[in-house]
Amino acid sequence: MQTDDLLDRFLAGLASLDPVAVWAHGSLAGGDYQEGRSDLDLIAVLDEPPLWRLATLHARLRNEPLAAQLHCTYLTPDGMDGSARRHLTWAHEQLFKRPVTPVTRRELHSFGRVLHGKAPEGLLPPVSDLELDAFVVRDQRDFWRPMVDRPELWLRNPWIDVGLTTFARATATLREGRLISKREALELLPELGAPVEVVEDIRARRYEERPTPPTLEWTARRGELARGYLGPAIDELVAAYA
Repeated sequence: MQTDDLLDRFLAGLASLDPVAVWAHGSLAGGDYQEGRSDLDLIAVLDEPPLWRLATLHARLRNEPLAAQLHCTYLTPDGMDGSARRHLTWAHEQLFKRPVTPVTRRELHSFGRVLHGKAPEGLLPPVSDLELDAFVVRDQRDFWRPMVDRPELWLRNPWIDVGLTTFARATATLREGRLISKREALELLPELGAPVEVVEDIRARRYEERPTPPTLEWTARRGELARGYLGPAIDELVAAYA
């Protein structure tokens, strides 16, 4: 399996930095991972994350199959507190800083996969339900709702896929206090009133071996259907839970 080969090479390259822990979250940990389509979402805990050595490590992996989908955020044992704190991250083939969100933190505590070293418990502070819910509402209101008003974005597969599944996952979290997979989100979306043909389009591209490429006409219509649904749906969700 190419995923296992890449993870083995990544862990071997990281070994010289003596990591305290390496964890997987997202679909790789939650049981909905689709090789070649899902990201490999990782967290590594290092005493001193040296920028140039991390850049070299990822550069050496750049030509490996699936390497572009390997994303890793680097924490330090004394820098675990606070979801607003930004941490060195490799993603989209570059280094930058971003927070470890309450959703990621809850995933790690609920079903995080330990690839090396210590488990999240005892290292990573837990996330309260109040903090998780507040983040989910902010994410829908402050990020996703403004993006709905940018039609050019919704001609691209990732915006369709992530926009709708994130909304369903947010709804499940706020209503039931649980995290759900993308597969479960696709099952929930029709119950939430999402356009079924768009949901099936996402499902085909994620799970079918050879999905049919969308036509230009369908791509445009799909974007309008997604935006027409998500705008009012996000407004209703935020009004109910803000």
